[in-house]
Amino acid sequence: MADTFSFGIEEEFFLVDADTKSAAQAMPAAFLAAARKATGGQVTGELLQAQVEITTLPHTDMASARAELRFLRQVIAAVAAEHGLAILAAGTHPTASWRGMQQTVSERYDAVMDDLQMIGQRNMLCGLHVHVELPDPDERVDVMTRMLPYLPLFVALATSSPFWNARPTGLMGYRLAAYDELPRTGVPELFRTKEDFDAYVAALVRAGVMDDASYVWWAIRPSLSHPTLELRAPDCCTLVEDSIAIAALYRVLARYLTRNPLLNSGIDAVGRAIVVENKWRAQRYGVHGTLVSDIGAVGVAEMLDQVIGDVAADAAALGCMAELMHCRTIAGSGTSADRQLAVFASHGERPDAAAALHAVTDWIADATLR
Repeated sequence: MADTFSFGIEEEFFLVDADTKSAAQAMPAAFLAAARKATGGQVTGELLQAQVEITTLPHTDMASARAELRFLRQVIAAVAAEHGLAILAAGTHPTASWRGMQQTVSERYDAVMDDLQMIGQRNMLCGLHVHVELPDPDERVDVMTRMLPYLPLFVALATSSPFWNARPTGLMGYRLAAYDELPRTGVPELFRTKEDFDAYVAALVRAGVMDDASYVWWAIRPSLSHPTLELRAPDCCTLVEDSIAIAALYRVLARYLTRNPLLNSGIDAVGRAIVVENKWRAQRYGVHGTLVSDIGAVGVAEMLDQVIGDVAADAAALGCMAELMHCRTIAGSGTSADRQLAVFASHGERPDAAAALHAVTDWIADATLR
């Protein structure tokens, strides 16, 4: 299976009132039980009760992953409707305030919240996680480090969090600005081998900082639960097609880097610093910004075209070219953040903010199930 670069997708959603689309402060226990039963256990709660996560099975082709992702969204939405609720797929909820949100009760989340305090309480954020299995799991740290220059591209293509606490943030992707307040987040350190990563984890475990590697929340990491390299940087995409396209791009790049072990092997402190800068530019401008490169500023669409050209053989081998072309569509026509801002702007230069934001949440709820 590893030679096929099998993959799985996790999506986090906001649980909201079906009519007002305001975030649910508490999750009905009956909802989660019914959702788990309807999906065979592929639904879990998250840190806050206003969040819910779905997990696909492993896949080796994009069509089956797309079908399952759409099925899971529809099933969760149907179960939610029975409880007067709905789901929103976006990196941030446009109007929700973290104040008053209730933590999910579990030993793990109790410990996390005790450690993080207000930072954990503010974690009203939903992401897209993509797992890809490599032929040799011991190469995951090496591929992770060599994947770093592409991280800003995933961030830009997935932006869906332009609002926070009922106001425009000025960023296309605000989620990571909030999420990276947590420890052990952001761009990974320049580890080269599994032994380097294991030594880092062991030091933190010995010091009582964390129990295991699952508390390392970098934008990309070796998964503890699965033999995969897990991409965590993207916002949750509102549209299923966008999620699938980004998953395909990541999967193809994993194959490309595995086949070309010298590619990006020389990344150093300067290279990592440029990744950090480009990640910020992707959060700020989405697909409309420019990124720092060896030749100067390069547009997101231009960088994407270069990447698609580089990985064409890998995309063909994995049957992902159509999905990579959808990445190009996103770069040309915009992300969920662009559409949310357009809905908000359609209410005029000095809109009734409450009405405009309600229209945005209505759009997200509708688009989540397309």
